[in-house]
Amino acid sequence: MTAQNSRQPVSEPTRAFAPGRVNLIGEHTDYNDGFVLPFALGLGCTATVVLAGEGWSATSAQQDDEVATTTCAPSDVPGWATYVLGPLWLLADRGVDVPPLRIHVDSNVPLGAGLSSSAALVCSVITALDEALSLGLSADESLALSRAVENDVVGAPTGGMDQLVSLRAVEGHALFCDMRSLETSPVPFDLEAAGLALLVIDTRAPHRHVDGEYAERRAGCEEAARVLGVPALRDVTADDVEAAVEGLDDDRLQRYVRHVVTENDRVLATVDLLSEGDVAGIGPLLTASHAPTRDDFAISVPEVDAAVEALLEAGALGARMTGGGFGGCVIGLLPTAGVEPAVDIVTRRFRDGGWQEPTGFLVTPGPGAHVVPA
Repeated sequence: MTAQNSRQPVSEPTRAFAPGRVNLIGEHTDYNDGFVLPFALGLGCTATVVLAGEGWSATSAQQDDEVATTTCAPSDVPGWATYVLGPLWLLADRGVDVPPLRIHVDSNVPLGAGLSSSAALVCSVITALDEALSLGLSADESLALSRAVENDVVGAPTGGMDQLVSLRAVEGHALFCDMRSLETSPVPFDLEAAGLALLVIDTRAPHRHVDGEYAERRAGCEEAARVLGVPALRDVTADDVEAAVEGLDDDRLQRYVRHVVTENDRVLATVDLLSEGDVAGIGPLLTASHAPTRDDFAISVPEVDAAVEALLEAGALGARMTGGGFGGCVIGLLPTAGVEPAVDIVTRRFRDGGWQEPTGFLVTPGPGAHVVPA
């Protein structure tokens, strides 16, 4: 990243959109240098950047108050504003001359649903700043900046997948991501041509993504890799997994290894099927992915398990939790005609369980972050 922007920022407002995401398959493999297959939602965040008289300020359509600051101290502002102002703090710290700015954000990604509302927020702000300040950020620089906001400024131990797909997604495709090299390639995911639909069920169960549970799983995986003498669990192959598990004394670490290794294989198999145009064929892989997230990685909750079971009973070709776990959303791959009956069955199951009524909506792969007319 250059230390100085090449010309004065534009005087007109600059606006950019960045999407949330659904992770089709590949949970908790990203911070293990593994493989993931997310795609961008049509839902996302729009950030508008305008020149201000002095200082930096942030407003949100989802929040009541304007946050103004002249410091680079995240502790001085509310949590949501840290995501908005974090890129400014990091850019200034890296020598970029950041003028007084006002940033307004407006997101329609459901909060706490595990659909990456935070990455959509950060990536929309970075994309708008890149355009407004003529920063000329490369794809790698935008990704590094977005990850630094969440990891270093906010302090969320995310693995990088969310920012990667929010920035680089391709409409009509899932995005195959190698989280070691950060190389990506679009994979066709044409639901309509297959006569299928991907239904997202927001269970509305509390999504405790940034609490100690996520960090504990990540630390456990890193400990297992250290004991096994490999750089990351990505380096344990399916052929080696049983021997690797036997080499660990801790049942918890054994389960983590088993999940990560088998999940990487499921991602690769899903990519192969989609590359051949076999959308229906990925259904069993989706279902197979849910069991270890529930049993080995222990990141599911009763509402999520009930939604998966109800979708399968309703005729889904496959269903699984999506996102970091401990609440959030479930996806189901269904024949188009089966969507409404499936929503009814899931809703009845939740009523029987005495849980808050879930919401359901269809998703198709959308584009990544881009500048939009102001």
